[in-house]
Amino acid sequence: MLISPLIVLGQGDDPKTMIPNDRSRPVTIPKFDASPVIDGKLDDEVWKRAAVFDNFIQIQPGDNIAPSRETIAYVGYDEKYLYVAFHAFEDPSLIRATIANRDNVDADDNVRFTLDTFNDERRAYVFFFNPFGIQADSVLTDGQQNGPDFSVDIVMESKGVLLADGYSVEVKVPFKSLRYASGKGQMWGFNLGRRIPHLNNENVSWMPIQRDVSSLRQIGKITGLTDIKNERSLEIVPSVTLSESGERIEDASQPFGSRMLNGPIKKDIGVSLKYQITPNVTLDAAVNPDFAEVEADAPVVRANERFPIFFPEKRPFFLEGIDYFRTPLQVVNTRNIADPDVAVKLTGKTGRNTFGLLSAIDRFPGTKTKAYIGVMRLKRDFGVQSNIGMIATTYHFGAQKHNNLVGVDGKFQLTPQRLIDFQVVGTNSHRRYYNPDTNASEYRAGNGIAYSANYDYTGKNIGYRFGVSGRSRDYRADVGFTRRTNTHGVSGGLRLGTEPNATKTLISFTTRSSGSFSIDEQGRLQSFRTSFNTYWSFQKQLSIETGTDFEIARVYEDEFGARRNASQQGIFFGENFRKANQFTSDAEIDKTFNEKISASAGYGITTNAFDFDFGASERYPRISPGALAGNSKLDPGPAFNFQYFFAVDLQPTEPWSIELSYEREQLRRNDNKLTAFDSNIYSLRSTYQFTRFIFTRVRLDYETVDGTINSQLLFGWSPNPGTAFYVGYNDNSNYRAFNEFRNRFDDGFRRDGRRFFIRMSYLFRKSI
Repeated sequence: MLISPLIVLGQGDDPKTMIPNDRSRPVTIPKFDASPVIDGKLDDEVWKRAAVFDNFIQIQPGDNIAPSRETIAYVGYDEKYLYVAFHAFEDPSLIRATIANRDNVDADDNVRFTLDTFNDERRAYVFFFNPFGIQADSVLTDGQQNGPDFSVDIVMESKGVLLADGYSVEVKVPFKSLRYASGKGQMWGFNLGRRIPHLNNENVSWMPIQRDVSSLRQIGKITGLTDIKNERSLEIVPSVTLSESGERIEDASQPFGSRMLNGPIKKDIGVSLKYQITPNVTLDAAVNPDFAEVEADAPVVRANERFPIFFPEKRPFFLEGIDYFRTPLQVVNTRNIADPDVAVKLTGKTGRNTFGLLSAIDRFPGTKTKAYIGVMRLKRDFGVQSNIGMIATTYHFGAQKHNNLVGVDGKFQLTPQRLIDFQVVGTNSHRRYYNPDTNASEYRAGNGIAYSANYDYTGKNIGYRFGVSGRSRDYRADVGFTRRTNTHGVSGGLRLGTEPNATKTLISFTTRSSGSFSIDEQGRLQSFRTSFNTYWSFQKQLSIETGTDFEIARVYEDEFGARRNASQQGIFFGENFRKANQFTSDAEIDKTFNEKISASAGYGITTNAFDFDFGASERYPRISPGALAGNSKLDPGPAFNFQYFFAVDLQPTEPWSIELSYEREQLRRNDNKLTAFDSNIYSLRSTYQFTRFIFTRVRLDYETVDGTINSQLLFGWSPNPGTAFYVGYNDNSNYRAFNEFRNRFDDGFRRDGRRFFIRMSYLFRKSI
């Protein structure tokens, strides 16, 4: 391996700290003639012939300075596998390592490597491993705001062991598990790194990383992978789910006026297939797929919600290659495909062209009518991290709902720090639209448009952004997610930060200021908002975040229902619009005490927040003056909102983790001081990981607005993605909740539903 020259950076405690920096030339990866035994121990003779990566650099909290601990990595390959190994030096008593579930190693010490297999600086795999070799795999896409996407699951082998001077990890990745460009002379983007929690989450990297440039533009290069055996792989995953469910039905002779009725045992058989046509083109298909989820959505406060709430996708079939379909306007949301009979997906990249095709036939319980769904995505790369693309979707449900969408989008990387991105889509729909002038839904055609454009500058300690966005009144994206239509606005933001210094009590300080302005298509003000936020990072993994917000908000009668005119009364009681000047203050503190305890807490208050007068439940009916006067019309009005939460994560032993949280939110009207709702959410998550692949989990959520208690007991075994065995029991109950059978509140506990299930699947994988 090429030894890099040393340069003076002049940072950190010693202004003459010497670190290697010139790593622009590719590293040739040697071919192994034998496979090392993946046991975490670097005692195989073959590792002596590996390419050696050392002299790592601290990139956080320090800025490209010498690391606090030494790390050495080794890389080799053969026809079928890429081999990576790490030796991380550390005092064993300071290492944080748990027997965790997959993708749950972020709180542990961990090592990682990055593979840009198309060498296009736009998309890369990032693999993480804790000291026991437990895996977390992800895809990092240039411009993605939330970091790596951990929904991907790669079949690979890894093992780690604790040593007297730290820990070591060995990894074996099949090339057929990756999408990549192959052939002689190919180069892949490559980097390695390590995170050390007890040293303020120190982050080290083999390549120096500037904070004002995309990390994918700064990773190194590897070459020499010329003897990869190009195999077409076929994966078949049959699945069987056996379940028995019970639900509460009316029975006047029973104590609650109802009783539990158990249904027959149901059997669900499905199969998923993945065919790797070439190393960079993959066909996925699912026939009657088993989408029984073993991970439920986290509870959220739904009271007084005016717009839809977004929930992320969790089903493996749709998560595979989901980044191919992501665009700024979120025109594809696969959770709109609820229960498909069949689904097919083709994704890949050839040269500078990326494409994705998705089709599904969705069934709906209780009806023979099915929805037919299609998505097409095309993208062309050009320049450095720039691209232009188009997307089209279609959704057809019987004779009553037809929606077609087509749009273009692009990203132009003007400089390493400056970019412009945009998306414009048009829609054509035949469906029912609500008409506030007649207070009726009318079946008609509707054309709509949505757009988004941003100019962004991301500097080291300064950044700013300007943007415009909007959605017309008749815009509909039935395959996507739309929170609000008939809104158009501009926004901007400014970020200022200090230079991080790992030796000071206050490591770094960042402020973010923003402003936004939105109107509807009639030119009426919807919102004018300004905000100021701060983020403080201290020693010993302590952080504090604060925020203040001022908003001039308006709501209008026709946004909620009938608009008053000569032929009808409006939906609002009193004035036909409402206004409020709202002030919000919030703060959050996060602290990791040690490897066994971490905690967070926060609060938020908003003056003149709107009570939309929907009512929250039988426990919290409408309490507006209009409602109390016996009027059925809505009477929105300003209210005082406060919320607070606290959460604690416990790790009593290496295999046992516990998460406890409590969240409260209350809304109280200003005009009559009555409470619109008072929500309390109690949550418990506890997992015991018997081995890397065998676990049991308990989940419990209690929400007081409806009095619902949702719980799950789950036993699971999953040695690799695709092969799994689950035995679970879900319970839906209530405590002191409203009894619809007797039209009154119960005093105690009542079970409303339950489900026992066994789910089995097995991955058959064959090279063709």
